Amino acid sequence: MKKLIHLIFFAMLLVACKTPEARRPVSVKTGSFIDKSVERNRELNQKEEDIIQEIINNNPNTTYLASENGFWYHYNTKIEEGTNMPKFGDAVNFNYDIKDLNGKVIYTSEELKTKDYAVDQEELFSGLREGIKLMKAGETVTFLFPSQQAYGYYGDTNRIGTNIPLMCKVTINTITKKETN
Repeated sequence: MKKLIHLIFFAMLLVACKTPEARRPVSVKTGSFIDKSVERNRELNQKEEDIIQEIINNNPNTTYLASENGFWYHYNTKIEEGTNMPKFGDAVNFNYDIKDLNGKVIYTSEELKTKDYAVDQEELFSGLREGIKLMKAGETVTFLFPSQQAYGYYGDTNRIGTNIPLMCKVTINTITKKETN
């Protein structure tokens, strides 16, 4: 009887000391959600680019430039010589308005007021932040921003909704160079 108890105890010890096996997943994710999201974003970007291209084509007397950052712009007032473009930390004083691509005003320049902005050190939506760096003091530029360069998926939680491409007319009043010590 003692041997039987020892044998049962030994058998239980062997079974209990078995190394654990990794659990198999209940379901396998295929990434289909991500694939659908990528495809939806491609379609949205193409749709917005087509609308912007239509605006450009309907204004043959206006020379639009494509930026390296994925937006388009044209000069209303261009300064050929003189002042430099703003760089990191420079103080820029500017005015701007925001419209949708149909020209409907979302925010007037009076509502947005004159802004003082330290280049790349303060919050601005990405397209405007990059666009300001292409300008000189005294210039006025109209930008066409696809939604991913504007307020993107979230909008501004006020008047600009989800995935809205924008048109902004920006005037740089002054650029004050950052003092270096």
